[in-house]
Amino acid sequence: MQSTLSKATLGRLPLYLQFIRTMNTEKVSATQIAKGLGLGEVQVRKDLASVCAAGMPKVGYPVQALRQDMEKALKTDVPISAVIVGAGKLGSALMEYDGFGDYGVEIAAAFDCRAPSDSFSRGRVPVYPMGQLAPFCASHHIQEGILTVPAASAQSAADEMTAAGLKAILNFAPYPIRVPSGVTVVQENIALSLAYLHMTASETQRQEEEEQYGNQNL
Repeated sequence: MQSTLSKATLGRLPLYLQFIRTMNTEKVSATQIAKGLGLGEVQVRKDLASVCAAGMPKVGYPVQALRQDMEKALKTDVPISAVIVGAGKLGSALMEYDGFGDYGVEIAAAFDCRAPSDSFSRGRVPVYPMGQLAPFCASHHIQEGILTVPAASAQSAADEMTAAGLKAILNFAPYPIRVPSGVTVVQENIALSLAYLHMTASETQRQEEEEQYGNQNL
């Protein structure tokens, strides 16, 4: 088991965790996970070995032990409170998403420049004006935030988030925000992800057509 995990491995662990949480068996192998997720078996085997020492050759991993080790590696056993900045369509959709709790994340509140002086709620999440961001984060000891504003507002909103003491920002805005040193930013670009999916699907189709053409000429 490794004391530190690579960013790539950490990125794949939620996929593994979600997969094994659906299992009703006592054991699971790297081969099963790889086939179930459509991933390379060698990579899955390395990832599992880096977080759990309970695996046995030709036997696999105890599902409960593997799940607990993954949850520990991802720190889902430690509750995290986060805020959303931007209560538009995307921000509202995230407020109503129930899956955050599966990974120990609670959306404590949302903030929007258009919010009235009195708070209102979207689902179970209260929405406040931006002026209340800093005092709310300070009083609730919040250091993580999700940014879901238009590109034109992204940098100014990010500045307010870092001024409020946030140390990690998940940025859905289509704009590369600048932050002070010591603040971590993860950029989520849905359009770029769709373009990547299209490229991957096109390449897969091309390979299948080439293989089919080659078989016809045998």
